[in-house]
Amino acid sequence: MAKRNLLLCFDAFGTLFTPKGSVVQQYAHVARQCGIANFSDNQLEAHLMAAIRQERRLNPNYGKAAGLGATRWWTNIIHTTFAPLIRENQPFPPALVPSLIRRFASDEGYEAQPDLVPALRALRRPKSQHGFDRVVIGVVTNSDDRVPSILSSLGLNVSPLRYGSEEAASPRPGDVYDVDFHCMSYDVGYEKPDVQIFNAADSMLARIITAREGEAPRLEQAQSWCKVYVGDEHAKDVAGATNAGWHPILLDADSQASEVARLEDCPGQSLTDVFQLHPVVRVPSIRALASWLSRPEWPSNQEP
Repeated sequence: MAKRNLLLCFDAFGTLFTPKGSVVQQYAHVARQCGIANFSDNQLEAHLMAAIRQERRLNPNYGKAAGLGATRWWTNIIHTTFAPLIRENQPFPPALVPSLIRRFASDEGYEAQPDLVPALRALRRPKSQHGFDRVVIGVVTNSDDRVPSILSSLGLNVSPLRYGSEEAASPRPGDVYDVDFHCMSYDVGYEKPDVQIFNAADSMLARIITAREGEAPRLEQAQSWCKVYVGDEHAKDVAGATNAGWHPILLDADSQASEVARLEDCPGQSLTDVFQLHPVVRVPSIRALASWLSRPEWPSNQEP
């Protein structure tokens, strides 16, 4: 029998949003605005990649355990990247770090997948959930703690609930969000494909059910949820979700994974039936996934 409820979680970077142009190009643009000019993009890329590798080695997980926090962690990277590119006797531009930190915490540096907001909201419509009574939407991602602010700036109504947050952030009956919770590797301490980050999402679902129902979910309630994970990387997203006992959907906008079955080729089946036939399915966009799940109708200049 098909499961009655859907836990639908997404990767963030590359799945819900992508950079506006390459990260290196954006770093170069901001640096030149701040007066650093004598470098090529190739030089910048080499220094940036080296700085990231060094900081990851010295302070894993965005420096959380060392007490740095993500902002200080990225500040170190920016200083290490640009110090060799500044002319002798030129002071380090004071605006460079805050400009880059701000840019990559918002829609200044990122753009949403087409129709992301109406697509996720379509899943909330009564009787439009492809046979599911309840839908909980989460973000499970290898990232620092800027993801909620990025998604908010892109127009999504984002819950303050995140793994490791205080009980005060627990959902209240009647709260409605586009994203119900976040599980970021920064908070969990594990990265995909490690099953621990998916287990963290399970715990967040239990927390939401407890808040809504007034008691912790019983075994049969927990088993009534179909758990689906959407991401754009096979090694981290598909493998991680599969190992955790979730159903993976691969976001494959460029049709790179032609051997993977397409979800749109299964129009008359329930999601549970689809995954009984296929260990993984692919979709070209979030919009197409929402269209398959809920048959939504929203204003758009693009077809699903």
